[in-house]
Amino acid sequence: MRNSSLHTFLTYSIAFVWFANGLYCKVLNLVPRHQKIVSVILGDQYAGVLTLLIGLAEIIMAIWILSGFKSRLNCIVQIIVIAMMNSLELLFVPHLLLWGPWNILYALIFILIIYSNEYHFSKNKGHVRIS
Repeated sequence: MRNSSLHTFLTYSIAFVWFANGLYCKVLNLVPRHQKIVSVILGDQYAGVLTLLIGLAEIIMAIWILSGFKSRLNCIVQIIVIAMMNSLELLFVPHLLLWGPWNILYALIFILIIYSNEYHFSKNKGHVRIS
């Protein structure tokens, strides 16, 4: 698979992960464990609304990824968000994670895929500026 084809495939795959997690797991609440995680970390009173807002933000992230707008900035934002979300979950609710403490490994793999897609497989590779 050529780099441009791999980049396209990974871009759509990464966007799908954000979209699916946002819509199905949080907005439609088809995976109630996500709202429970939000409830424990941010408080029970607004867990439903906050979970919905997080889900909408994840859907917006998917759209941003597909738009290609400022892709380097998008890559950095994704990495920071994934690292922060997974660190907080590991610290506060490891018992609610799908793979327990192994979740952090999957998060790191996803981060590596996102980084590689932008900095190694993209047409922009080698550029220093955030575009």
